[in-house]
Amino acid sequence: MSFTNALQRHFDTFNQLHTLQSEVELLADQIDSCFEKGGKLIFMGNGGSAADSQHLAAEFVVRYKAERQPLAAIALTVDTSILTAHSNDYSYDSVFTRQVQALAKAEDLIIGISTSGNSANVIDAIEAAKEIGCTTWAWTGSHGGKLNDIADHLIRIPADETARIQEAHIFVGHWLCEEMDRRTTA
Repeated sequence: MSFTNALQRHFDTFNQLHTLQSEVELLADQIDSCFEKGGKLIFMGNGGSAADSQHLAAEFVVRYKAERQPLAAIALTVDTSILTAHSNDYSYDSVFTRQVQALAKAEDLIIGISTSGNSANVIDAIEAAKEIGCTTWAWTGSHGGKLNDIADHLIRIPADETARIQEAHIFVGHWLCEEMDRRTTA
């Protein structure tokens, strides 16, 4: 495949993102409310989605563009001791669940990122977060997978190609950071 072909697939995906505007704006409002109530964002995902979780948590805590107070956000993928101990002693399928049970409060907002929507550890953690009373969001590809029926809300990127989905997830995350910059420095 050529560079031009890949770029065209990227454009095709991004040209459809406007259809997600109402969901993304709702998420921005809920994140703002979460912070106002003293809550935090909790991100999780596997592989590239783990990296995206860490990236976005850093943007909220450190800063995006504006000089502002840090915003409470964590990625459940950063503590290798927890990840490896839990996976060894229990199962990788519940590695995020245990952390949600230990760290999440009802005022928190949980974002599970899974391009397929079928990552068992994200599904289990979203279910645990709902039991605590957290607001849950799943960021997936076009089909939503099993998370379609489990999370409170979804951002379903209109694509089936993992790379294009991940590119769009980062765009959505960056827009949310930009919006929180605007709201917290206005």
